[in-house]
Amino acid sequence: MRIPFTQVDAFADKAFAGNPAAVMPLDQWPDDAVLQAIAAENNLSETAFLVAADDDQADFELRWFTPVDEVRLCGHATLASGHVVLSNDAARDRVRFRTRKAGMLAVVRAGAGYELALPAWKPEPCPLPEMVAALGVTDVAETLWRDGGYGVIVLESEAAVRAVMPDFAALAACGDRQAIVTAPGAETDVVSRMFAPGAGIDEDPVTGSAHAVVVPYWAERLGRDRFTAFQASARGGRLTCTLDGERVVLGGSCVTVIEGTFLLP
Repeated sequence: MRIPFTQVDAFADKAFAGNPAAVMPLDQWPDDAVLQAIAAENNLSETAFLVAADDDQADFELRWFTPVDEVRLCGHATLASGHVVLSNDAARDRVRFRTRKAGMLAVVRAGAGYELALPAWKPEPCPLPEMVAALGVTDVAETLWRDGGYGVIVLESEAAVRAVMPDFAALAACGDRQAIVTAPGAETDVVSRMFAPGAGIDEDPVTGSAHAVVVPYWAERLGRDRFTAFQASARGGRLTCTLDGERVVLGGSCVTVIEGTFLLP
């Protein structure tokens, strides 16, 4: 079986930046074990699988897998999937995805890049002592939690965010959770990093789902519904962020870096 394969750097305006994702269109869904094995072979933070929808409510069904598990929501791989579909059809300005755990998502053209609308998942204040200890941070302004496995630790400065050096074994022991550290930015309004060793990802380069959680928080704290963000991983990624009612709209660019064929026995 031959499966088209495209690797895309998402939330990036040049190659080797942003967050890489594999995008693989399928004719039909194989067993989940096959999808998981393919994602493990790709060894990227996420592999996105697409199957054409059979109704007029969506264009494609979309699922995302890390090397070890299927995830509830993945923003960068959705943006990458939109990039692949729209790049192959110049007449199309929007693509709609039906997902199993995050509802309907859409990617639209926006200038030279794209915009992706995700659900707005506002976090609520909650003590997170184990996560804070595993992150090794002390200058904590707030800790918040969103059901589904999203912990937010607000720090005082961008320097503090960049200095975080987690104990990954201790953080993995907290379970399959995102540990998001965030603070006011120096050159952008907001800066963040995201760690998820319990899901097989020590540090994610750029995380759309993390911004689905932190954007509602920062919109309230900043007193405005549009701002800029930078995820301060080694690769780094820049996003525009808008809170639009019950949706978080993230803007960014994508770069295709690999095209080929995955040979499935």
